[in-house]
Amino acid sequence: MKNSESIQRERCGFLPGLVAILYLAMPWTGASSPAAPSSRQPDGDGSVRITGELKQWHKVTLTLDGPYAHEQDNDPNPFLDYRMTVVFRHPGSGLVYEVPGYFAADGNAANTSAESGTKWRAHLSPDLPGRWNYEVRFVRGPRVAVESIPGTPVAPYHGRTGSFEVAPTDKTGRDFRAKGRLQYVGKHHLQFAGSKEFFLKAGADAPENLLAYADFDGTWSQKVGRAPRPGEATPKGLKTWAPHVRDWRPGDPTWKDGKGKGLIGALNYLAGKGCNVFSFLTYNVGGDGNDVWPFVAPEDKFHYDCSKLDQWQIVFDHATSLGLYLHFKLEEQENDDNRLNKHEGPVPAALDGGDTGVERKLYLRELIARFAHELALNWNLGEENTLSAEQQRAMAQYIRDTDPYDHHIVVHTFPDWQDRVYPKLLGDQSVLTGASLQNSWRVAHQRTLKWVQESERAGKPWVVANDEQNPAGMGVPPDPGYQGHDGWALEGKRRYNLHDIRKYCLWGNLMAGGAGVEYYFGYKLPQNDLVCQDWRSRDRSWDYARIALEFFQRHGVPFWEMHNADELVGNPKHANGRWCLAAPGRVYVVYLPEGGEATLDLSDARGRFRVRWYDPRQGGGLQDGSLRFVEGGGVVNLGRPPSAPDQDWAVLIRP
Repeated sequence: MKNSESIQRERCGFLPGLVAILYLAMPWTGASSPAAPSSRQPDGDGSVRITGELKQWHKVTLTLDGPYAHEQDNDPNPFLDYRMTVVFRHPGSGLVYEVPGYFAADGNAANTSAESGTKWRAHLSPDLPGRWNYEVRFVRGPRVAVESIPGTPVAPYHGRTGSFEVAPTDKTGRDFRAKGRLQYVGKHHLQFAGSKEFFLKAGADAPENLLAYADFDGTWSQKVGRAPRPGEATPKGLKTWAPHVRDWRPGDPTWKDGKGKGLIGALNYLAGKGCNVFSFLTYNVGGDGNDVWPFVAPEDKFHYDCSKLDQWQIVFDHATSLGLYLHFKLEEQENDDNRLNKHEGPVPAALDGGDTGVERKLYLRELIARFAHELALNWNLGEENTLSAEQQRAMAQYIRDTDPYDHHIVVHTFPDWQDRVYPKLLGDQSVLTGASLQNSWRVAHQRTLKWVQESERAGKPWVVANDEQNPAGMGVPPDPGYQGHDGWALEGKRRYNLHDIRKYCLWGNLMAGGAGVEYYFGYKLPQNDLVCQDWRSRDRSWDYARIALEFFQRHGVPFWEMHNADELVGNPKHANGRWCLAAPGRVYVVYLPEGGEATLDLSDARGRFRVRWYDPRQGGGLQDGSLRFVEGGGVVNLGRPPSAPDQDWAVLIRP
């Protein structure tokens, strides 16, 4: 059982390295670890069970009592040599989902740490109430899970059918199950399929190794005791998320008699601050953290850890209920291909050397099967991704072909690689639907606007987010006074603080027509990108993020119908002095990072317009400035703000 293995790993520091060496010596078929799987047990009887809250947008789980398997089996390999697909049909609408299934050990592995069993699963998040029918397709054959071959039907599992009734959702508020699946709809912002609301995000990009958590089975740090590489802060062990245990609430999920409270509490805290997104790597072997993988061992790419992944699923399900969008970063630069790692030599952890072969396909299929039912997420091809355009397109196409729900697909790359990576992926034939930008905080507006406009011109509007702020050693600074920090960061000789991040990064992205931000914590700062487990270190920045989102959400600003119009405020080069977002003649937002007064060109508009001011520092209601009304037909002065004329303000102008 994995709980005893974890104890051994803690006591024997050499074991993880030894296991990794043994796995590297195995052939491509992913031969199991030296400990042989337990003796075979009887196969399941083929019965099917439907569980979960049978309601619209909720997770509905189909569990098949199927063939017995062990997660380290090779002949057949339960992940590679079986293909379970469940076809869910809603006869009232004609809607059909072909959902990939997965091996689930004993069906309760999150709590039992089971490695074997007869349970096989698929998850549906139904769009509509009413009757849903299902048909199980269960076949066997070499690599059948990732190859386009028929396979051999396995009796009595193949062809099982049935139906179940789904009631309307009963959720309200932040819970995504009140809103439906978040979808790309050909605009620069995602839209919820149920409520039809459009989405802006703000939340945490750090820590990238969020899943390097001591309460997850089969997880350990491969960098304990090692000196930091240049440009990183080495983890001192797995995260406990201890500062957030106090944020766990009775009734929240745990596993294995109380594990998970720290991370569940951290998500509660982030949602409680009004944020709605966090990101994480699902595979970083050979990378900065070297402490996250979905497999039974770091480089065994053909055997998946059923209990660990079930525990991840508990966390992600809870996030969905809290209204937290899941940013899956599928790999990082150090392990995205087989090129020489500048710090540690060759990286055998790369999936198929960067190609979309059997390793990468299986990895993607397992993640999609286990987590694609979550309502709000994106698949990011990789952090600082260096795959070729052909490799990126192949990976994205496999995700699109496998994911029944067609979730948002993005790619992240280095700031100075954007102009060589993104142009090759633009256009209406591209599978990608957005970009995850890394830039200096000072140029967030300009770089967001570039890819919003370039994608528009190419015929397929991208959803463009600012997800990492340079310089890498700094990023978003902590609150003043946190662990004695003064709240300032340094870019070259330029000092900046969280107010500059609010103005030029957060509002800079939104005023360019961007989709929002995730905040990165640099490796020279407290609670940095690899060691962070206290999100309260940026408590005030989360407040500013919430205040920005509330401006658009609570005051009826139709941002999804607006475009950047900096020229209307006399800023044709999009410099950092003042910005404008407009649906001409209908509504205008002017943002003044340094306060002062501004003019707005209303030459093409007619009628009287109301001028209201919004405080990006304190939030609240709209306020009157020195002028309450302006007339269309020319360039107008917007007057002075209600107070603090030297501070940043947003101005809302509409008929």
